[in-house]
Amino acid sequence: MTPSSDDLNNQQPQDPSSQTQSPHPDTPQTIPSGSLIAPISREQVIRNRMLQNPHRITWTSKPVQEDMGIPRHPFYYEPPPPPSTFSAWGLPILLFVLTMFTTLWAGAYQVNTKPVSGAWDFLTKFPDSLFNGFPFAATLLGILVIHELGHYVLARIHRIPASFPLFIPGPPQFIGTFGAVIRMRSPIMKRQALFDIGVAGPIAGFLAAVIAVIIGLSFSNVVPKEHVFGLQLGEPLLLQGFAWLMFGPIPSTHDLVLHPIAFAAWFGFFVTAINLLPLGQLDGGHVAFAVFGRQQRQLAYVTVPILIYLGLTGWPGWIVWVGMAGIVGLAHPPVTDPGVGLGKSRQWVAWGALIIFIITFAPVPFSVG
Repeated sequence: MTPSSDDLNNQQPQDPSSQTQSPHPDTPQTIPSGSLIAPISREQVIRNRMLQNPHRITWTSKPVQEDMGIPRHPFYYEPPPPPSTFSAWGLPILLFVLTMFTTLWAGAYQVNTKPVSGAWDFLTKFPDSLFNGFPFAATLLGILVIHELGHYVLARIHRIPASFPLFIPGPPQFIGTFGAVIRMRSPIMKRQALFDIGVAGPIAGFLAAVIAVIIGLSFSNVVPKEHVFGLQLGEPLLLQGFAWLMFGPIPSTHDLVLHPIAFAAWFGFFVTAINLLPLGQLDGGHVAFAVFGRQQRQLAYVTVPILIYLGLTGWPGWIVWVGMAGIVGLAHPPVTDPGVGLGKSRQWVAWGALIIFIITFAPVPFSVG
């Protein structure tokens, strides 16, 4: 019979050479080689201590030699250093202001009809036209903010320290941003927290994009294809359904030209689908690991060749995403409580996330026609 850890702590050894004391939570424990101890693995000790306080533990796996020559694996309970004022407030605000400008610039450049030789030429010649990009910029940033706030709010609920959203400015020739991220200042060690934080962002952003696409389609137009040129957007199932409800069957000789609000909503669907891919540190990787555990790795290995095939036959950007995911890692780090169930409500939410992925995914999101 294996005694519990409490029994071991209360046990009074008979031999002084095998005496063990109940360690202080902040003091590493040294176990003499001649002691009788319960067969508890080092991994179990790590898991138990992380469950008690997952935010303040740092484990160094390198053995440290004591005076007695006995190696040990120390545990240090150290609070994460508080972020600087610039890191906590200044950097998020600065990046958000820059992204506001680049997305405003991109939105204005999209609707520009004046002769220009490029985005920079447009800005220098017609700076007063910059606010024409407000519908696109406000919609896109609104969707991204809501997406990231979904992560942030659930992280705070589960007491995971997280930064404010960090927006990444991008070139104005397309949409003016590469999206946004939040930084977790400690790992997500619990299964239910991993699921909640991972799924909250895509669901929140998806709902915002649905509202935006309904508004945007009301301002969109169906025109003959000979009047359409340049970048063609893939049509996820949800967008096709909304377009059919609002415009009816669109003839093959015509095409739907999206209003900037609808285009921003389309990009919101694209971001949602990308994030729900079950790869590594993507939101879908978090959700898949919370649902399937270590089988998430097999799911990722199945997803990669499908994306490579789509990249070779359709949009090459899928290969780029596979490469980026491979650098970060396709598998997901473990949690400390894999035996804890998600419950019925989270299982239903997981099915809902799968449906959201299916109706927002476009196999060929971009093409030139």
